[in-house]
Amino acid sequence: MFVERIESDLIGPLAIPGNVLYGVHTRRAEQNFDVSGLRLRDFPELIQSMAMVKKAAGQANMELGLLSPEKTQAISYACDELIGLRAIEENFPVDMMQGGAGTSTNMNVNEVVTNLALLKLGAAVGDYTRLHPNDDVNLSQSTNDVYPTAIRLTVLRACEGLVSAQVGLREAFRAKALQHANALKVGRTQLQDAVPMTVGQEFGAFAELIDEDIIQLQSASRLLLEINLGGSAIGTSINVPREFPGIVCRHLSQISGIQLIAARNFIEATSDTGGFVSFSGMLKRIAVKLTKICNDLRLLSSGPLGGLGEIRLPPVQAGSSIMPGKINPVIPEMMNQLSFQVIGNDLAVTLAASAGQLQLNAMEPVIVLNILQSMRLLTRGMRIFKERCVDGIEVDEDRCKALLDQSLALATPLAKLIGYSKAAELSKRALAGKRNLRQVVEDEGVLLPEQIEQIFGNSAEFAGLSNASA
Repeated sequence: MFVERIESDLIGPLAIPGNVLYGVHTRRAEQNFDVSGLRLRDFPELIQSMAMVKKAAGQANMELGLLSPEKTQAISYACDELIGLRAIEENFPVDMMQGGAGTSTNMNVNEVVTNLALLKLGAAVGDYTRLHPNDDVNLSQSTNDVYPTAIRLTVLRACEGLVSAQVGLREAFRAKALQHANALKVGRTQLQDAVPMTVGQEFGAFAELIDEDIIQLQSASRLLLEINLGGSAIGTSINVPREFPGIVCRHLSQISGIQLIAARNFIEATSDTGGFVSFSGMLKRIAVKLTKICNDLRLLSSGPLGGLGEIRLPPVQAGSSIMPGKINPVIPEMMNQLSFQVIGNDLAVTLAASAGQLQLNAMEPVIVLNILQSMRLLTRGMRIFKERCVDGIEVDEDRCKALLDQSLALATPLAKLIGYSKAAELSKRALAGKRNLRQVVEDEGVLLPEQIEQIFGNSAEFAGLSNASA
């Protein structure tokens, strides 16, 4: 059994469990903000970024002669432990949704880094006379520059996985486009037959939708490279040496492997959350496009006998507890739902960003929570979507051709030869008589046999698809 220890703050003394490395501030936050069920430990990528900031700050302070080499080495060791995802599970209980503009997250990290460093120095946990969470680990820093810097760093680091998932999905659709480059089908607008196209063109368009978003996401992420570390409480750099911002930015860039930029105006950068709004909006854009793609796949696979049935999605589980043999498009449905969540998360980010006052936005905790949740959902979702759905899509080319032959989609190329009004008249007659358009054209005798064959026998070439990109 672990013996509790007592720590004190300006509120008073408080018992801390004896088996943990956090301190009084974390314990109070744990009691105050037990609300969402999502803890700091559930987002280890944010803990890693906070530790990188603390390590960079320690090295900068040592370089400026403000921190001894012994303390700096101990702090660096502790930060490396957290970067390596050690001592995470039991030591970061603070709720992600918290008041205080992230102070509880900053102090949770400060306290754990301090106590890990104390153990490295051979001291007891809580012996803050040897190393202090505020005076040493938080030296030359404020929550208001540490926390937003760590958020930006976390999002930037998570972009690699998100882009990788996008690339994988894009390439899966490109492969399907190439595989079915010459398979003719009906193109549709407003759910009605429109003009001929190929399956390859349809899948190629899906790939292009994703490719555009990769480019835009990378562009939006560049807005987050600018950090306010060194701006201290409100951007005036109070209690911060003049050289510190440039030095700490250099160290943090080296530690993280990301070339960060010190903000031109720390006061503006401390209160501004515009970069998060833009980035979250980009995540929403990705979600909206994925929803469109998944809706299309669900429509194209509908049936399998009573619907369009042009494609078959891989069966991954039984679809009904009462209807035998039914298979549902569950992976696209999952993607739809997570996309809806991402869209909702963006609204929360927007409202939080608009709720800042004066020199600080205290709502950054809900901003980072929603952005990281959205990135997780999209990253994991797109990987599953590719592996358990898109890779296994089968195209029923005979069904596609049969629907094209019995549709009115070839009325548009027909109009090039006989005029819009006559083509419309023949289309109406075909629809009313439940006959295919070719039969009506043949009966009407408005075209020579070789012209009819040109349209209906080689519709791809006549409709201008032979040179179209798949």
